[in-house]
Amino acid sequence: MLGNWSFKSALLAAAVFAAGLLSPALSAAAELVMFEQGGCVWCARWNREVGPVYDKTAEAKLLPLRRVDISQQRAAGIALNGPVIYTPTFVVVDDGREIGRITGFISDDTFWGLLDSLAAKLDHPSEPKI
Repeated sequence: MLGNWSFKSALLAAAVFAAGLLSPALSAAAELVMFEQGGCVWCARWNREVGPVYDKTAEAKLLPLRRVDISQQRAAGIALNGPVIYTPTFVVVDDGREIGRITGFISDDTFWGLLDSLAAKLDHPSEPKI
């Protein structure tokens, strides 16, 4: 019979193991990766015009935002279709692979239109028919 402490330790170990199994599935979810760098005036403009509302949108629910410094793109863990050269560059990622990208920021209207086009390329599981 396990003592109380041993039971709690075994339970904690099982929870950590289960989290480790789920972790790749969670990291494989779709996301929007913003490659940026300090001093980028277009990044600052996106941060002013879109940044404050992005997390409140339907797009953010589908594509949570992750920010990566352009110098760290290799460490970002994304299979990119090519190197990111300009900032900001927004890469739609699904299962760790690039689906498409938006290079630069012209206006909020242009950004939302291009993002919606890229989001439409994601594979969505079909909903069960009733």
